[in-house]
Amino acid sequence: MPSYTSTQKAAIAQFTSLTQTKDSVAAKQLKSHNWNTAQAVDAYFQSASTSALPKPSNNTAALNKLFDKYRDNPTVEPDAIGIEGSMQYLSDLGLSLEDPVVFAILSELNAPTMGEMTRQGFVEGWQRQRAPDLPAQKSQTLSFRRSLTASPPFFRTVYKSTFRLALTPGQKSLALDTATEYWRILLSPPSLGWNTDRTPWLDWWIEYLSERWKKGVSRDMWEQTGVFVVKSLEDESMNWWSEDGAWPGSLDEFVAFVKEKRGPEGGSADGMEVE
Repeated sequence: MPSYTSTQKAAIAQFTSLTQTKDSVAAKQLKSHNWNTAQAVDAYFQSASTSALPKPSNNTAALNKLFDKYRDNPTVEPDAIGIEGSMQYLSDLGLSLEDPVVFAILSELNAPTMGEMTRQGFVEGWQRQRAPDLPAQKSQTLSFRRSLTASPPFFRTVYKSTFRLALTPGQKSLALDTATEYWRILLSPPSLGWNTDRTPWLDWWIEYLSERWKKGVSRDMWEQTGVFVVKSLEDESMNWWSEDGAWPGSLDEFVAFVKEKRGPEGGSADGMEVE
């Protein structure tokens, strides 16, 4: 086995914990990214088809059998799991609808809505994850949960997919109360907590929406809010913000709202200044 420094060994351990891969895969990914764990993890989730990564398994029969177990109406819809079946399946995974990792699972399985799964999405999604049965899927759920906070690309993928999942047929935008509830779930621990040391971003966002935003939430507003979330976590001082940027009006107004909250010296809710 190659000799690694203590720092490199720690990076390998962190990578394998986040991605559930072997040490050899972790070392190869880390070496190619100059031992930067964050960059290596991001690249792993963005490049799952590279030759360095394990190949998906083919357990079609087992996955089809598992899918059949949860179908609501096999005669009328043989290739669909409806609301009751979806609820039972998530329950068997030990999850509730209020758990943000549910959005990660449904995103991976390419579910059309929150209350439905298709055979093709279910089988192909779990094949990619090498999880042909419930125990393996429960294990993969733990990996998804870690990735929501550790991998920005993974979070962005799940976040964007959630808008589609939340829509009802025929809708192009979300009702404000619906979108607010999904934001509460996605932007709070154990998912990516939208709070920094001096700024309670999520609380202020929901307060702003309640007081000053009376419209629905479009796809553009949803997705740009996700971009704003990531940037504000990286730099809460908002040095990256520009009034000339192509942000939706809701976020322009929210920035003004945040500045009002911080006061003339740029402090947070407790009066501290943002460095």
